[in-house]
Amino acid sequence: MEDEQSNCSNSTNNNSTVDTAKAERSVWLMKCPPVVSKAWESPAAAAADTPPVAKVVVSLDPLHPDDSSSLQFTMEMAGSEDVNMPKSYSLNMFKDIVPMCVFSETNQGRVSMEGKVEHKFDMKPRHQNIEEYRKICRERTNKSMIKNRQIQVIDNDRGVLMRPMPGMLGVISSTLKDKKKAAPIKGSDVKRTRRDRGELEDIMFKLFERQPNWTLKQLVQQTDQPAQFLKEILNELCVYNKRGTNQGTYELKPEYKKSVEDTGAE
Repeated sequence: MEDEQSNCSNSTNNNSTVDTAKAERSVWLMKCPPVVSKAWESPAAAAADTPPVAKVVVSLDPLHPDDSSSLQFTMEMAGSEDVNMPKSYSLNMFKDIVPMCVFSETNQGRVSMEGKVEHKFDMKPRHQNIEEYRKICRERTNKSMIKNRQIQVIDNDRGVLMRPMPGMLGVISSTLKDKKKAAPIKGSDVKRTRRDRGELEDIMFKLFERQPNWTLKQLVQQTDQPAQFLKEILNELCVYNKRGTNQGTYELKPEYKKSVEDTGAE
């Protein structure tokens, strides 16, 4: 039991630490087209006994060997199953990159540092292969536009396949009930019928006997009349307060207010 526990603790410690033996190794980071990455990920390229999948050719100016701007990188692909894939690529190098490191992880969870990124490259087909690459891009675009949906004719016309499954009846019935429910009609959408003008004026005088100031919204609710029709009568009978303590309300004109007070006294 003690040996098993010690082995477990050792494996746990190994998994929790990062192997930095290759931390100072120089690594290149390269952005490649999808057709190249798929060729490298193929089973034939991943086999252990296969030859190199590509080679990098570095060209420099012998008169200025220390000038980094004179360096030119090209990549030549090895044999590939895709005959239309370009075989020659240019590598555009960038040095002003954010410091990055490469890590790997085994199936047992052990993490190792594989090196630090020294150069970054953008990979693109060379001019003599650009037409081949355009053809591949067009084919890829055409494939993405193909619709995978199909129409299937059901031979069984008795509707067995379209019957609801057990447990779905309650859900279907509830959704049908929800659809049948009519949307509640808002108060502003209700069409109000106009009263007789004389009858409405009597109602208005009684309302102003109850309280001296009313807003238009309150009068619409009390009289159940269209707002526009009510405004016409208010403009004849009332004064609109634009300021003061009763701002935004209507009150009877002085001549009508006096007759209402006399009526109330009688």
